[in-house]
Amino acid sequence: MSYVKVKGTYDVLPKESGKWQALESYVKSLFKRYNYYEIRTPIMEYSDVIHRETEGSDMVTKETYNFKDKADRNITLRPEGTAGVVRSYVENKLFVDSQMTKLYYIGPNFRYERPQKGRYRQFMQFGVESLGSFDPMIDAEVISMAYETINGLGLKGVVVKVNSLGDDQSKKNYQQALFDFLKPFENELSEDSKVRLYKNPLRILDSKDPNDKEITKNAPLPIDYLTETSKKYFDSVIHALDFIHVPYRIDKNLVRGLDYYTETVFEIQANIEGFGAQNALGGGGRYQNLVKELGGPQTPGIGYAFGMERLLNALEIEGIEIDKKDGLDVYFISFDQASKDVAFKIQSELRKSGLTCDMNYNQKNFKGQLKEALLNDAKYLLILGENELKNESIIIKNTKTEQQTVNAIKDVVKTLKGLLNHA
Repeated sequence: MSYVKVKGTYDVLPKESGKWQALESYVKSLFKRYNYYEIRTPIMEYSDVIHRETEGSDMVTKETYNFKDKADRNITLRPEGTAGVVRSYVENKLFVDSQMTKLYYIGPNFRYERPQKGRYRQFMQFGVESLGSFDPMIDAEVISMAYETINGLGLKGVVVKVNSLGDDQSKKNYQQALFDFLKPFENELSEDSKVRLYKNPLRILDSKDPNDKEITKNAPLPIDYLTETSKKYFDSVIHALDFIHVPYRIDKNLVRGLDYYTETVFEIQANIEGFGAQNALGGGGRYQNLVKELGGPQTPGIGYAFGMERLLNALEIEGIEIDKKDGLDVYFISFDQASKDVAFKIQSELRKSGLTCDMNYNQKNFKGQLKEALLNDAKYLLILGENELKNESIIIKNTKTEQQTVNAIKDVVKTLKGLLNHA
């Protein structure tokens, strides 16, 4: 039997985990500036939360991991973050505490799709949801935050694409126009799209079938079927983006991949050489009915999400390093059990004072210990030999300058802190 990871998953190894931690730290700092608070929801939900009658996207109908638990309840591993966050918002009555609720999340999601670089069956997302306000300025704020997410990391060629699907009436108008356009091609559509034609023709625009793509090339566009109210709202969103100097491009073909979106939708792309045609790093949009569908009051919301794997891949291609490899403050080198005992005790004191330390636990010789210290990028070596033990002293050696001093053991914490503060 071969013990390997499940197809479409990956291990984050110690040499890579710093990148993940740095990215998480970066986005948490960004969210704090915008006054968003973290919410953590389960990775599994009752299937009804995900498989709603109004949601016919491929992600939900074809790509979810579904199973029955031991009590014969239908469970789904979350394929995206919004539904679970909104379920929690309703279940915990967060709408009672404040008219406006700003939330962010970071965590794994699961979709059964073809694995490829940057796209996995278990993948990490971070995202935000702003609930309780139907104001074009909130749309602009959320889009601004999504733009800043990758622009602030130093990625080049960041493009914000925006569009409007309009309100419920606008979507009905458009769906009818799209149905009328596609009906003459019904027999030429893929089998999936023949079903979508009657359920939700909008989903045909997401089809990966080459023939479907060719047929929809000249299809009508959502923005041409907006009600006057939705036109005014979208114009106000654009005005707000101009007001805060967020660069954008109106993309009339942009629809996004979930059925709950209404009004504003957007996507953040980075034009990165070698990243391929699928250069969208994240995106989102407004939803007006999702809270009510999940049992809450009629509450508007808007949010976005980014795939962390693709974002880290983009940073790697661009040669942008976000994790600071600080290394150890101190590595102890000892020569026998007596010196090792003393080193172990000093190490404990240094750690309690906030310094990062390690030592040899495998009886390595001096050369082996030195190699280990350099692998850990230690700033200082603390060397304890027979003479040092006799004199209650310790050698402190700077690994960069190779300068060393002999110091009293009782003063080592104070001495090291002084050296590190002046480094």
